[in-house]
Amino acid sequence: MAIGYKELKADILQRIVQGYWPPGSLLPGEVELAEQHGCARATVNRAMRELADDGIVERRRKAGTRVRMAPMRQARFDIPIIRKEVEAIGATYRYALLSRDEVNVPDWLCGRLGVSRGESVLHVECMHYADHTPYQHEDRWIDISVLPAARTADFSAVGPNEWLVAAVPFSTVEMSFRSTAADRVLAAHLDCAEGAPLFQAERSTWWEEQAITFVRLTYREGYRMTTRY
Repeated sequence: MAIGYKELKADILQRIVQGYWPPGSLLPGEVELAEQHGCARATVNRAMRELADDGIVERRRKAGTRVRMAPMRQARFDIPIIRKEVEAIGATYRYALLSRDEVNVPDWLCGRLGVSRGESVLHVECMHYADHTPYQHEDRWIDISVLPAARTADFSAVGPNEWLVAAVPFSTVEMSFRSTAADRVLAAHLDCAEGAPLFQAERSTWWEEQAITFVRLTYREGYRMTTRY
């Protein structure tokens, strides 16, 4: 029977605790660990991701995974299904697709995702509602060279957030948060006054060094985000 990610995680953690991989050590790559344990690379990725979430190792794109000099507690941010998030507060969920276009990747996004100029990306804009009140504006870019199935995905019924979570795994996520003021477009979508304070989250996602998606999520004043560590 192939080893599961929980068993692999426990084995790696035991080696770290016993000093086989001391603090600062560079761990073997995912391919090497998969061959050593006779498991899929995705199993190794899941184990490493949880060890990183637990603050035991540090993962850096193109630089590998190292044992932290000291374990660090980290806040954990899940990628939520917006429909479930709305339903969890006892509200009725509604979704609306605003636009979808296949375009050349804009210059600013090349730097954010590490993709080349001239590539095609899918740009999807949509709204999520709670009890008919605007809940979230989603402005998303999907790299269709990595995920060509997005070209034919029906985002008129199911939003790209929910589709992506079901369609593709991720190995690296970068998130940032900021406050912003509503411009004319966001004010219209979120049914608020221009200049009103808004909460905005940006998230970039990769799978094995390949860019998957960048999304900008904007919420009206009063939105609450909860995490755990």
